[in-house]
Amino acid sequence: MEKAAKDEYEFSPIDEIGTYTLAEGWIERHADMVCKLPLVKKELIEKANLKVVVDGVNSTGGIAIPLLLKKLGVKNVIELNCEVTGEFAHNPEPLAVNLVDTCAKVKECGADLGIVVDPDVDRLAFINEKGEMYGEEYTLVTVASYILEHKKGNTVSNLSSTRALRDVTNAAGGKYSAAAVGEVNVVAKMKEVGAVIGGEGNGGVIYPEIHYGRDALVGVGLFLTYLVENHCTVSELKKKFPLYYMSKNKIQLTPQTDVDGILAKLADKFKNEQVTTIDGVKIDFADGWVHLRKSNTEPIIRVYSEGKSEAEADRLAQMLLDEAKKMM
Repeated sequence: MEKAAKDEYEFSPIDEIGTYTLAEGWIERHADMVCKLPLVKKELIEKANLKVVVDGVNSTGGIAIPLLLKKLGVKNVIELNCEVTGEFAHNPEPLAVNLVDTCAKVKECGADLGIVVDPDVDRLAFINEKGEMYGEEYTLVTVASYILEHKKGNTVSNLSSTRALRDVTNAAGGKYSAAAVGEVNVVAKMKEVGAVIGGEGNGGVIYPEIHYGRDALVGVGLFLTYLVENHCTVSELKKKFPLYYMSKNKIQLTPQTDVDGILAKLADKFKNEQVTTIDGVKIDFADGWVHLRKSNTEPIIRVYSEGKSEAEADRLAQMLLDEAKKMM
């Protein structure tokens, strides 16, 4: 891009911006890289004789996850929505509301667990042997717990992720840091603090030993190793971790809404609590938190809260919603 007259910019035609190279076979190479990680134990996984349901949401996960499982020695894989058509069988976001049929399939097949990914295979969610969601917030928590048992260090997640990662990190003698929402922000903070593991509560695992990016394949390898090492079911594994509940709400905005002013007033009102303002306003209370941030894609303020019970998470959210509406 070159500066032109009158402070305008001229852009090169797309066929002049450079070249590209087609490199085939990278899904298999990626799977091989995961299998070679020191903390991915192929022999243990194979010996466990797991039965796994995979929902590839009719995208590349339908190729990558079954391929990885085969390389890890998992022989009994039930493929669901693994035809790579690009026509999603359900809403591709790996949330419970979109995975009713997948959960039912896990229970119906008597599988040990279900694995669900999004279309670009960077978000990872699990379903337990009862056909219940493990909770995508706990994908990172579980993998981090495993890593921290073998390698002491720090962790990072974004401000809207569960407090359970902080608890697990503190218990292991490490330091937890929060980053602004967004993978690039999490990665920057991980590099800054030398984190051994990090990611986002939406099921995104970032393991620097392989690369700095959310990666469902590495999450699968590490999660399965941890599961079989513990000789337990997926639902039993979840009980190892502090249990929190999250509530997600929103405030509809009008063109006249002074979002920055509202957030500044909320930060001041709760200044006696732990307040973080690197991305909206997050208020940490003794047993929970609330995070308010303006959406980058919709005219809303997202209001995420977490507590030790559903009622507490809802109570905290409602308290901040009421305060914000007064200020509007």
